Amino acid sequence: MNKRRFFRFKSIHTSIAVAFSCLIIGTTLILSYNTYRQSSDSVTENSVQYTNELINQVGTTIETYIDNMKSISSLLYNNGQIRQYLTMTDPHSEVGQSLVNAIESSLQVIVQSRNDISAILFIGSNGAVISDREQSALKSYPELIAQDWYTKAKNDAIYISSSEVEHVYRNEYPWVISMSQQFRGDDRINKTGVLLIDLNYTIINDLCSHIQLGKRGYVFIVNSEGDLVYHPQQQIIHTNLKSEPIEAILASGDGQLSLKENDHEKILSIRTTNFGWKIVGVTYPEELVGNKKKMQLSTVLWGSVCLIIALGISIVLSFTLSRPIKKLEANMKQVEQGNFDIRADITQADEIGKLARSFNVMLVKIKDLMKQIVHEEALLRTSEIKALQSQINPHFLYNTLESIIWMAETNKMREVVKMTMALSKMLRYSIGKGEQEVSVSMEMEHLANYLTVQSMRYTNKFSYAIEVEPELQSCRMLRIMLQPLVENAIYHGIRRMEERGHIRIEGRLVDGVIQITVSDNGLGMDKAKLQGLLGAGAGLGPDSESSKDQGLGVWNVHHRIQLFYGTAYGLSFESEPEEGTTVTLRIPCSELEVKDE
Repeated sequence: MNKRRFFRFKSIHTSIAVAFSCLIIGTTLILSYNTYRQSSDSVTENSVQYTNELINQVGTTIETYIDNMKSISSLLYNNGQIRQYLTMTDPHSEVGQSLVNAIESSLQVIVQSRNDISAILFIGSNGAVISDREQSALKSYPELIAQDWYTKAKNDAIYISSSEVEHVYRNEYPWVISMSQQFRGDDRINKTGVLLIDLNYTIINDLCSHIQLGKRGYVFIVNSEGDLVYHPQQQIIHTNLKSEPIEAILASGDGQLSLKENDHEKILSIRTTNFGWKIVGVTYPEELVGNKKKMQLSTVLWGSVCLIIALGISIVLSFTLSRPIKKLEANMKQVEQGNFDIRADITQADEIGKLARSFNVMLVKIKDLMKQIVHEEALLRTSEIKALQSQINPHFLYNTLESIIWMAETNKMREVVKMTMALSKMLRYSIGKGEQEVSVSMEMEHLANYLTVQSMRYTNKFSYAIEVEPELQSCRMLRIMLQPLVENAIYHGIRRMEERGHIRIEGRLVDGVIQITVSDNGLGMDKAKLQGLLGAGAGLGPDSESSKDQGLGVWNVHHRIQLFYGTAYGLSFESEPEEGTTVTLRIPCSELEVKDE
């Protein structure tokens, strides 16, 4: 609720101005942000696309070098002289030496004709060694076969190493990328040797180092085992001063990978070669938008200009639109104060003018309806209450007069006088002076007169007690609300009992509410009668005297209470067969000064 009220304004022109301003500010911010983001995304996308093209070119070039090495390997693999030499029992024989000279000449031609090939070497399982260099330059046979390129070349698979220092020649340690392959004999079962071709590392270095991806961007290569093949800062990597997300790269497929590095975003463009190497291009998006501050400044400037213009227009429009509404508001305030003779003097032809004319017509109709409703409600309330009160009296009056006649015939003159006086007070109270409400003390006095009459009619049939708290006496209540409840207790609770009954009336004030209980120790009621007790005119027993009228009397009391005080008040019942009934009357307490009648 507080948040909703925060955005409500007392002035409609303020609301219109704020609404227009918020609309334009929101639109400006959204458009400016979208424009900036689209421009930034476009530059980033173009840069990423350019990076992808570069690493694709690098990948294609490297694949070409490797394919050339594989072609050379395949060519040499099928060379008959090499196969003959590698299968010789004594490779150091005269025939073997002749084959070595011919093979070495061929290898020297290949190496000299290609600057990307650093060296070619054969190691036979029979101890034969063939190279494009002189034999004296090579390391010993045991040293050669102990190296990784030899041990990993097996099962006809081609092993391609990472960048490494070559240990094939004595006192020479060039950086190369080695490709080695297992050779087998004609039967394809017996191993006959391993072919080694070294790719000159400077080829890869020159290819990758010349690629520029912004001021900080670069390209690096990692093999399928997570070893760096090339990195422009390889020495720093080896000293652990810098690191690359190798695991994330190996787990990722071709495409882009966005990462955080020292609170700066970087984008990795990844391309996998056909032999398992991953070529990675690293770009920094913050370098891609070189005019970022200029774009931001331009956005803020034009947004501010639009905002100022929009505020001016919204203020003018808000005053123009709200002026007739304020006039109509002032007229409505007059109506709130009870002035239905006011008229809205708005003559414009738009919706507000139509609303003003409808307002004037509505006031005329409301004024007429209010007069009609007030008159009708007054008549309805008076007639309904009088009708409800009149429903209570007839049978009791007839029966009481019959009792008086019977006592007069039996010469009980004192009882006749007492009953007649009590009856006259009851009738005087019932007729009253037109007041709807009386004090609780007057209602209790009337109830005492009623009990006097009934106790004389039903001699020794019941006793009664009335206990009302003193602070309750001055509270006011409707006339004749308790008599039907006591009458119901006599006729339907005690009258048919063999032993003497007792009626107890108690009144107390609880949290500003009058609670009066009428309890008897009579026959009680079952649930069916109890539930139907407050039905409209429901009777309480087919064989009881005026049972239907007494049920109607209880319903009348409940209906009068709710009609006058509201549905929160009325009667409630508690009853058990053979144990008695308790009726509780609840009405609000308000003070009333009443003179004794």
